[in-house]
Amino acid sequence: MPKKAATTAPAKKPAPPESRVSMVRRARRINRELAEVYPYAHPELDFRNPFELLVATVLSAQTTDLRVNQTTPALFAAYPTPEELAAADPEAVEELIRPTGFFRAKTKSIMGLAVALRDEFGGEVPGRLEDLVKLPGVGRKTANVVLGNAFGVPGLTVDTHFGRLVRRWKWTDEEDPVKVEAVVAGIFPKSEWTMLSHRVIFHGRRICHARKPACGACPIAPLCPAYGEGETDPEKARKLLKYEKGGFPGQRLSPPPDYPGRPAPPLGAG
Repeated sequence: MPKKAATTAPAKKPAPPESRVSMVRRARRINRELAEVYPYAHPELDFRNPFELLVATVLSAQTTDLRVNQTTPALFAAYPTPEELAAADPEAVEELIRPTGFFRAKTKSIMGLAVALRDEFGGEVPGRLEDLVKLPGVGRKTANVVLGNAFGVPGLTVDTHFGRLVRRWKWTDEEDPVKVEAVVAGIFPKSEWTMLSHRVIFHGRRICHARKPACGACPIAPLCPAYGEGETDPEKARKLLKYEKGGFPGQRLSPPPDYPGRPAPPLGAG
């Protein structure tokens, strides 16, 4: 009896591209899920007023929020107002902010913005994006941080974490932060922008890391097109969790009352 010819399974058809409607639904569901995971999401810079938040955000470039939070108490104790910072000795300011890196350029920026606040805005931080971006060292990201967290004006903070995650989630493939901001702004209602930023950044810092995301410990894994890029074993993934998710201190020395983790130590305390 002749042998039957071997049959090969039909090739699997590639999944059709996701429609915009489906992507928007998935994106909004991710936001809802993150709101449950991080009900305490907040800006991770210590501040007591718009001026402190503005300066701290400028200092946060190319360093961690933790290092900024460990550095600003001495800076604001010495120069609590724009007028006092504008009149400071640059070398003294450089020494105070040295731990944040690029301290000469940052000194020029924060003293320059202090002069502008004193001379052009009566010593007050303006509450409009078009005014903020004219200040030395202040771009759209910094302006949106200040507007959203000091003035209650909705804004998207497109930092490296935010841009990396929204690309990983296929909300956009744009690399330019301004274009990323425009795309994401079109997916969510304005009322969600500020808290969405906090949630995405929290997730990027705690679970969805750049080099080794903790996929096996990720609560939104079923919604993520990039699942499997990182560690999928649940036990191994849990060991990758950072900050309060991994049982470690957060970045703020003075976190909000509802923060479930431990405050960060002051500079020099470990």
